[in-house]
Amino acid sequence: MVNIGIIGVGLVGSELINQLSTHINRNKASTFKVIALLNSTKQLLSNSHTPLDLSNWKNDLSTKGTKSDLTSFINYLSEAPTPSIVVDNTSSQEIADSYPLFIEKGLHIVTPNKKAFSGDLKLYKEIIEKSREKKRLIYHESTVGAGLPVLSTLTDLIRTGDKVIKIEGIFSGTLSYIFNEFSKFDGEKKNFSEIVKIAKENGYTEPDPRDDLNGLDVARKVVILGRLAGKDLSLKTLPVENVVPEPLRTLSSAADFMSSLPKFDEHFEKLNATANNNQQVLRYVGVIDPIGDKSEVKLVSLPSSHPFASLKGSDNIIAFTTQRFPNPLIIQGAGAGAAVTAFGIFSDLFKISDRIF
Repeated sequence: MVNIGIIGVGLVGSELINQLSTHINRNKASTFKVIALLNSTKQLLSNSHTPLDLSNWKNDLSTKGTKSDLTSFINYLSEAPTPSIVVDNTSSQEIADSYPLFIEKGLHIVTPNKKAFSGDLKLYKEIIEKSREKKRLIYHESTVGAGLPVLSTLTDLIRTGDKVIKIEGIFSGTLSYIFNEFSKFDGEKKNFSEIVKIAKENGYTEPDPRDDLNGLDVARKVVILGRLAGKDLSLKTLPVENVVPEPLRTLSSAADFMSSLPKFDEHFEKLNATANNNQQVLRYVGVIDPIGDKSEVKLVSLPSSHPFASLKGSDNIIAFTTQRFPNPLIIQGAGAGAAVTAFGIFSDLFKISDRIF
């Protein structure tokens, strides 16, 4: 049996537990058992590494849980008689910093947390080196593209000896939706601020949309892919275009930003008109250049013939140009949302289970 300890039981964590519970109930021979849950205030550890009752986990965590203590949580997992996987569903830097300790304790790791793989290069290399030294597995497919097979595809291309020439993609579901709606060849045209407002109301954006429009989330994904492709990319040096108009970057609240954004509709309309006059559309793209030094994140104009130009909704799309695939290998689909992110995490759990048994 594979023991699972889950850190973070919010939207994604809850959905993962639901998917695990359904799988375990349908498959009596399942190798998975969830033995520990932890959130920011409480933790729930099973009795002597037996499975937790997932049918009532929220109530049990609330009523039977003890004060959160990451050290005792990790120790409990590491003391299990069979292999354990810790699933980090948070975006916590503190927990990411603890990955070397998790590995030292003999734990495998699955996570959608981008911090460890896009932040400090020293931490990233320590995690990779320690996992090899201790023969522990780390899977983080959901850090890029949620449930889309982006990292696994890149890994397979590299492992089989293909030469990766360029990776480019629309890596943000939020920015995909905003620019797909704003910049198109036909259909109803809306002001930029109106589209951002709709995106925010539909829950596509962060509470403060500037956290999407500044490009940092896309930059993290570009760094993750770049490092996997062998480039020591860093957030500190990667060129990233912040599409938030400069006067709005320092406003104190999201409400102030939203009320001021309509003043800049003309600015965005000029950008769009220039693109449309050349039969092009605007798309916010991340580029990984494994051969040279042209990795970047920016707003670009693309012709109608480009696969990114016809993208709809909030889909992600990633194109791998390689020696074997001079016409790019393209992956497209939902790149955000609890269900697909949990699917990506669950798939990684299976990958580890398959490798250790």
